[in-house]
Amino acid sequence: MKKTRICQLLGIEYPIIQGGMTLIANAELAAAVSNAGGMGIINPSAGEPAVPKIPDNLRNQIRKAKSLTDKPFGVNFSIQLIGEDRTLIDIAIEEGVGVVTVGAGSPALHTKYFKEHGVKVLHVVASVRHAKRAEAEGVDAVIAEGYEAGGLNSPDELTTFVLVPQVVDAVSIPVVAAGGIGDARGFAAALALGAEGVQMGTRFIATIECIANQSYKDAIVEATDTATVIMGRRLIPTRSLKNELTKQVLEKESAGASPQDLLSVLAPGLTEAALLRGDMTHGQALCGAVAGMIKEIVSAGDVVKSLVQGYDKIVAGLK
Repeated sequence: MKKTRICQLLGIEYPIIQGGMTLIANAELAAAVSNAGGMGIINPSAGEPAVPKIPDNLRNQIRKAKSLTDKPFGVNFSIQLIGEDRTLIDIAIEEGVGVVTVGAGSPALHTKYFKEHGVKVLHVVASVRHAKRAEAEGVDAVIAEGYEAGGLNSPDELTTFVLVPQVVDAVSIPVVAAGGIGDARGFAAALALGAEGVQMGTRFIATIECIANQSYKDAIVEATDTATVIMGRRLIPTRSLKNELTKQVLEKESAGASPQDLLSVLAPGLTEAALLRGDMTHGQALCGAVAGMIKEIVSAGDVVKSLVQGYDKIVAGLK
């Protein structure tokens, strides 16, 4: 397939970026994606839910990835979690990380700092307005993420198919499509919409290298087309696999529960319970709507390979 501006920007062979999933985007996964020609991404909390230990964990994860690949990889930062604190950012810079994906907050907060240190910034956006602001703040590319995506979502609830072409038309920097992409068909469709790359999270959870709990991986593979749901619209909309937790939260929301009432149900540690400990009944199992398309657990390298080969076949068939 042809090289896009994302390939050139990141120094990668294929415009495929692995999502920086909280708690489970580990060094082994990132290295495997990078070795296959994509861009692997580490999350600072990979395998380590204890906040005081995350700085050392990030440094160790970066060094582990470097021992497994000589290809580029990046780190994901959630502004909602780090706020103005640059401890983790400085660790990434000290360790020579050259690419970051950033979301859940304003691009004005850290973009200039990253750029001053030679780090390329890809900012997650959920609307044209967000994309224009990110471009104005100097980010190198935007990741236009539709609400099919797992985890935190925008209250605007724009789908990927609607969001991506509008963002492409609104900015001059490269656009990466995310949300609901899990195979070569989605990859080809994203590029047809004008995106110059894709980011996938859920598909890379169901891989051999990902440290997610096996029960969580199995639940993704067993998921149907209607297996996920958005909950927490009165707080922060979040897409997860349906279970007793989501049922309880949705019932409270339907009954008009206040944000405080909802927070009493959404106790700390529920995401860790699902992703790392495998509690698929009461844990918050963050997951994209694409789960229904995922039928097996394979290597991350095979995911990248299938995307590229499938894309080439699809494009050839359209000629």
